[in-house]
Amino acid sequence: MNPTKRAYLELHLAVVLWGFTAILGELIQLSALVLVWWRVLLTSLSLVFVIRLGSMLRTIPRKKVLQFAFVGVLTGLHWLTFYGSIKLANASVALIAMATCAFFTSLVEPLIMKQRFSKLDIFMGFLVVPGMALIVENVDVSMHMGIWVGLLSSFLAAVFSILNKKWVHDAPPLQITFIEMSSAWLFLCLVLPFYFSSEPSAKFLPSANDWLWLIILAVACTTFTWVLALRALKHLSAFASTLTVNLEPVYGILLAIVILNEHKQLSPGFYWGCLLILLIVLAHPVLKQKAR
Repeated sequence: MNPTKRAYLELHLAVVLWGFTAILGELIQLSALVLVWWRVLLTSLSLVFVIRLGSMLRTIPRKKVLQFAFVGVLTGLHWLTFYGSIKLANASVALIAMATCAFFTSLVEPLIMKQRFSKLDIFMGFLVVPGMALIVENVDVSMHMGIWVGLLSSFLAAVFSILNKKWVHDAPPLQITFIEMSSAWLFLCLVLPFYFSSEPSAKFLPSANDWLWLIILAVACTTFTWVLALRALKHLSAFASTLTVNLEPVYGILLAIVILNEHKQLSPGFYWGCLLILLIVLAHPVLKQKAR
């Protein structure tokens, strides 16, 4: 198979599983911080068995390790705000906020990658904004904080995706994933004591059901998808990959309708906004090809 086509297929599979993570975020009865702490811990442990830690530390320069560790901290913050958005609103609202990732990428990628700004990318990124506005108008005011937190999560996702694209060729995907996940876990370990000092009654140990969902979240929806995404980034631009990731709300919202019945909480206007964003995502590759 053509490497680019294979990369798109792998990335779409990863995006479907990422959409499912939002569903798991509602099913797991833990706070956002504790949930992410367990997620990155289990993901890191799952990778210990498939990488040679000693060899990795000898072959990857310290500068690169620190770079991937920085990306890992950004990833941890992204997941923290993403699940915070779910807890403050619901899975569908958090997922659709992620669709603005293309807008943030169109502005941030040229600065980080030292490239010229693409007028088409910026234009298509801005077209996501009316769809987002339509969604905001059609959700309850109590969910607005969840939207703002979701937008912050989207910005963080754009930044760490671009940095991964920039540095992905410097080490094997599994080793990159381990460094990023373990650094996210170490960062959250520093935050956890402050959280429990302000929320002493917060739950830390997962229940039996939570353990099942956490294992699925860590192994299938994190380790597996992270490696797929990093492999795909070697053949796709950060903006193209972000547009594909924009389908995460579509897959996730469909799953939320089937599994969580969230369509009963949301008005038709919300889904019109989702449809508008989907059309923009699908139209971009066609317009890009014609522009060339």
